[in-house]
Amino acid sequence: MAEAKSAPIALGTWSWGTGAIGGDQVFGNHLEEADLKPIFDAGMEAGLNLWDTAVAYGLGASERILGALAQAYPREDVVLSTKFTPQIAGDSADPVADMCEASLERLGTDHIDLYWVHNPADVERWTPLLVSLVKSGKVGRVGVSNHNLDQIKRAEDILSAEGVHVSAVQNHYSLLYRSSEDAGILDYCHENGIEFFSYMVLEQGALSGAYDTEHPLPEGSQRAETYNPLLPKIERLTAVMVQIGAAHDATVAQVAIAWAIAKETTPIIGVTKARHITDAAHAAQIALTQDELAVLEQAAAETGVDTRGSWENPMA
Repeated sequence: MAEAKSAPIALGTWSWGTGAIGGDQVFGNHLEEADLKPIFDAGMEAGLNLWDTAVAYGLGASERILGALAQAYPREDVVLSTKFTPQIAGDSADPVADMCEASLERLGTDHIDLYWVHNPADVERWTPLLVSLVKSGKVGRVGVSNHNLDQIKRAEDILSAEGVHVSAVQNHYSLLYRSSEDAGILDYCHENGIEFFSYMVLEQGALSGAYDTEHPLPEGSQRAETYNPLLPKIERLTAVMVQIGAAHDATVAQVAIAWAIAKETTPIIGVTKARHITDAAHAAQIALTQDELAVLEQAAAETGVDTRGSWENPMA
């Protein structure tokens, strides 16, 4: 089972498809396979081949779309990442294996390159069930998402006793939400060779430069309810991002992504338009200076906003 070399940026599919916790409810999108094929093809052409999804995104809708689009490419060229979500687990003897099997079917593959426990609902219960998936070859690497430092360490203890390791952590991390850094999780990952995936780097579009008080996020979605009230406080930060971006021929979104890369993380960028692929590809080439990083972080701190999601527990 050969895994393709993945890019410094992952592409997210939370907003693909409709249904519970799907693109229509969270983002106000109604995107299906035909809409997303040009986006998938553009990502692959740009060398951005790591695609992140989850059963919970539209209760399988995102996985089905991603799996259908991936069939046009050799399996070894695509890196597939999906998740076990405890809150929707069944009551069988091994709900992790059952959910993984259903994901394999929807994705149209016999193995998942990177498989996550979506949240730390019960580290002691769910973590051990990852071992057999790795040893059977159905899963290449395992990761934990939305876990705090103690939970990450405990997951590693459980797995390492069986010769398996936590190879990745996926947490909400952006200029506006740096709790994983404050809690020492980034340092722990860097010190132990664990890849840190940062999701919501663009704060669901609030840090993309596309929205401000005069141009709010479209009403009728969860993200509009969350972020539109924050836009007046965020505008000073995005103005600084515009200034720094000018020195790099970069957009606000590209500056946000470049910042996450400079912090030695792998950002997960949700993609629904061709320009999102362009943003990601260009951002990977931007090298922000230490002074620019400091200016961005100071401006972010001065916003005073807290963008922790309703599903997230504090990291520190």
